[in-house]
Amino acid sequence: MPKTIYLVAGARPNFMKIAPIVRALNAHPTLTYKIIHTGQHYDPEMNAIFFEELGIPQPDFFMGVGGGSHAQQTARIMVAFEEYCQKTIPDAVLVVGDVNSTLACSIVAKKLQIPVAHVEAGLRSGDMRMPEEINRLVTDSISDWFFVTEPSGMHHLQHEGKPDDAIFNVGHVMVDNLLYQAEKLSRMDTRNLATTAYKKTQAEAGKRYGVVTLHRPSNVDDADTFTKISHALKTIAQELPLIFPVHPRTRQNLEKFAIDLGADITLTGPQSYMSFLHLWKDAAVVLTDSGGLQEETTALGVPCITIRENTERPITVDEGSNRLAGTDPATIIHETLDILRSPQAACRRPELWDGKAAERIVAILGRVLENLSDHGEKTTPERINPSKS
Repeated sequence: MPKTIYLVAGARPNFMKIAPIVRALNAHPTLTYKIIHTGQHYDPEMNAIFFEELGIPQPDFFMGVGGGSHAQQTARIMVAFEEYCQKTIPDAVLVVGDVNSTLACSIVAKKLQIPVAHVEAGLRSGDMRMPEEINRLVTDSISDWFFVTEPSGMHHLQHEGKPDDAIFNVGHVMVDNLLYQAEKLSRMDTRNLATTAYKKTQAEAGKRYGVVTLHRPSNVDDADTFTKISHALKTIAQELPLIFPVHPRTRQNLEKFAIDLGADITLTGPQSYMSFLHLWKDAAVVLTDSGGLQEETTALGVPCITIRENTERPITVDEGSNRLAGTDPATIIHETLDILRSPQAACRRPELWDGKAAERIVAILGRVLENLSDHGEKTTPERINPSKS
């Protein structure tokens, strides 16, 4: 009898992570799925074209919970998801990443005795000021199966006492999606993409360019910190033109704190996935506080400066193209100019970041769900070698 998995997504990046899993599930003989969109982040661009671009169908259930405080948002998601699960109980719930939807749906599933699979499990920044770190820790404390993107995740979960036979190093679904979309981008007509005009202007002027993204509260909600980071960006822009697709909250704070980034930094609105990929894949450097971009730039070998004091993705620094610069303006400027002026050390795409992580995840889920007893009790699955799944 087919097993049904609920795939939970709450924000735009979550859909990019479940898209490869959906494609892999479509090819599996005994697994079916439903896509659950909590509506944690409302995005008017999430229309039919967006899902078509990702190669996935429209969500089966849209909660539309919207914003609010962390507690309000989490509570609304929990109530809505519980009601949905009680109508049709799935065989498993799969959550991705570290947003409030990840936490909320994991708690609901466990209290209903539904097994939970966590994709991107085991990542740790060590910074309890980050809401994402709390979400990661709580989700991993109650999950049944842990799908890990890098060795540090394995080590954290083992240190926290998780059973070895429940931890699987499978690679990274975000990289699966990146490679899928990059291949599509290579075949499409990019003339109508929103970022093409900027790239053309820089190319005609014989100039390289850099890309900036900032959205973390610790960087953009504090006037002093945001002002210092902005000073670094303005200094860098005197040598390298920068383009900055601005997150809505970040734009509000630019205005609130009266921060002027100057004429050498081009501000745009948020970009679609393909338009943004088209932009940053050819950048001389990306400056960001995004965890996902640390990984995606590593996957394509694009130099990245991470404007944070810590990272839950250390493999991007150890093996990839990422440099952890913190928020000190002098360090941000130094690291960026060093990239621009010096030959770059060789970096490599981490092991298993090969575009097949979703296939491994689905193969493992098929196996472990088959091993569930009629009472829903998990038995020890036959261990799968991810590199051969």
